Amino acid sequence: MKEYGDIYSLIAIKLGTRFFLSHHEGKRTAEDCVELFCDLERRRAIDSPIPVFTPDNWDPFEEGLLNIYGFLKTPPYCGIGRKPEPILVPYPNLKYAMVCKKRKNGRLVELIQRIVYGDLNEIMQLLGVDSGGKINTAYIERLNLTTRNSLARFVRKSMNCSKVLGRHTHALDSFQA
Repeated sequence: MKEYGDIYSLIAIKLGTRFFLSHHEGKRTAEDCVELFCDLERRRAIDSPIPVFTPDNWDPFEEGLLNIYGFLKTPPYCGIGRKPEPILVPYPNLKYAMVCKKRKNGRLVELIQRIVYGDLNEIMQLLGVDSGGKINTAYIERLNLTTRNSLARFVRKSMNCSKVLGRHTHALDSFQA
């Protein structure tokens, strides 16, 4: 049996309806983010717009996002030195806003909302009235709490740990249904 250690569940929801769209179990890496976004892309209709992404401050998220919703672009060569390597550039219609929480002694002291990709007015319009004009992660945090309260294997410091990754994934599939 393969030893997995810590497994994280990456979850995506539709903001307006709070519909549980997709999940992926793995480590906290950009590759696992890519897996989640690939699954979202398989489920998204061709004619629907790219969704608005509002995670907390987690570095691999942006890299994973650009791998799915970006393209390679070579910067112009200025004639001196090596030619520049291609870089990942986001699609023009990608909307990504980040919430950064600053803590001091375990207490929240500052909440910074930052637009990474997209237009502020367009993102606020898409987030809708429910957000109260703020970018937040409250709905996904609420789903995380509900998941921990509903599934014993997700409780912190529990005796009901998942020993097999497939069963862990199936438990979350059953919860999602």
